Amino acid sequence: MFGLGATEVIVILVIALIFIGPKKLPELAKGLGKGLREFQKAKDDLMTQVNEEVEDAKLDELIEKKKTEEAKQTLTGVATDAESKSEEKASEPT
Repeated sequence: MFGLGATEVIVILVIALIFIGPKKLPELAKGLGKGLREFQKAKDDLMTQVNEEVEDAKLDELIEKKKTEEAKQTLTGVATDAESKSEEKASEPT
């Protein structure tokens, strides 16, 4: 818990008990717990959103790569067809 050992937590609780008092300490702990939960939820939401954006970027990159590969194959096919036709015409007697 935040890099604190048991001894440090006990010392903090004793100091809080002295300064805050036994009646308000549970209220303070409850408020602190709510705050930490909200912070954790906000952190988790942010991490989820970042991960979704990264996945979307990866997906967009894969789609673009696929389109590029398809265009390359199409151009290779057209070039091969053109080459074979030019060879046929060159081999025809004139």
